[in-house]
Amino acid sequence: MAHAAPAPGRPRRTSRTSTTPDLFSERTHRIARWALPVVTGLVYGYWVAANNRSGGEITGWNLLLGFASAVVFMALWIAVRAIAPLMKRELHALLWAAFAGAAFGFLYSQAGNTALRSTGMALAVGATVFAILFYRYYTHEDAEGHRVS
Repeated sequence: MAHAAPAPGRPRRTSRTSTTPDLFSERTHRIARWALPVVTGLVYGYWVAANNRSGGEITGWNLLLGFASAVVFMALWIAVRAIAPLMKRELHALLWAAFAGAAFGFLYSQAGNTALRSTGMALAVGATVFAILFYRYYTHEDAEGHRVS
């Protein structure tokens, strides 16, 4: 069977070298790396405080709970983001799932739900996050655990 010869003047492609273009500068990525946990933490803290007061008046203890929750959420997010990529894909997904499940469980418990129901909901959210992230990491890494670009 005959095959066409490469045309002169055109480079022959043996592998895919193009990747998705990066639309933002390195400075924008650095800012977003810190802005995302801070903004999300503040929203989370506000949400915890709002669930805790159940539509009642805002008190000093309520504000303290909101700001403390925001600071802890931010610190844990930054810690998980720093530690998780160093782990294998199973532990990487498990760490993010534990963080998401615990954060949701605490938020859910502040609405006045029982500890058993809050734990069940946290486990359901954590299991869902684990399944999604494990699939993503499994399909985007090679056999040795290196990211495939």
